[in-house]
Amino acid sequence: MLLDFSVMDEWERELERANEGKVGGQYRYPEAFIRLLGFTRLLFHLPYRQTEGFVRAMAKYVKGLKVPDYSTMNRRVNKLKLNLEDTLIRSGAPVSIAVDASGIKVHNSGDWMRKVWKVKKGYLKIHFAVDVKTKQVVSMDVSSERVHEGRRMKRLIKRAKGNQVNVRRALADGAYDSRANFQYLDENGIEPVIRVRRNSVPKSRGCMARKLAVIEQQRLKPKAWSKAHGFGYRWMVETAFSCIKRIFGEHVSAKKFVNMAKEMAMKASLYNIFMGMVQGG
Repeated sequence: MLLDFSVMDEWERELERANEGKVGGQYRYPEAFIRLLGFTRLLFHLPYRQTEGFVRAMAKYVKGLKVPDYSTMNRRVNKLKLNLEDTLIRSGAPVSIAVDASGIKVHNSGDWMRKVWKVKKGYLKIHFAVDVKTKQVVSMDVSSERVHEGRRMKRLIKRAKGNQVNVRRALADGAYDSRANFQYLDENGIEPVIRVRRNSVPKSRGCMARKLAVIEQQRLKPKAWSKAHGFGYRWMVETAFSCIKRIFGEHVSAKKFVNMAKEMAMKASLYNIFMGMVQGG
């Protein structure tokens, strides 16, 4: 498991593997332990200094546990290589995914001053593809607020396939209604369940898949179409966003964009672990 102190059993062997061929200073702490510290920090909403103190208190009960200082912890956590694939429940069966995006504040301080001076600080946009059955995040992306969510459909599908997820159906709201998305899903054998705009014209213009979707949705009432295609399961991605924000907060503490993306990947990984525990329990 990624959330217990069994990393102590593999401490020396993992360090040997990490330091093999490394030029310069050698690692003193294995990556599994650093990942544990990163998860602990996020779960308890601790800055790095407080995380160091927390782990030092825990070290009294774990024989031989070495505790890194907060600056080492910060540096190593931001260098972690995270892969959502390692946290997913594997079945090999075809998967239906729900795709959507949500905003995350870049920092939680200064809200009052921004309100007084009417200054907009901006936010991150988090893009998720969620398995509607397990509720786990199978792929994700982080962008600025200026990036339209519809442009991230292809990237999310490619990353889900890279995580060995057999995507067979994609559910998305009207923000993903574009011929490019319909065409890409159709070419890859994925059923597009995307709500089209009400004023859509049933013309193919090079994309027969979208034309058929427009004709069907104009023929059926919204509730009938939604029931026929299981469109209601799209709310699973909203559930994932809600859980992550309630557990970890609606902001990131990192200052650099690359570290913000790393922090969100850690949160998604930890969320997947929790969902895996629920499914397994």
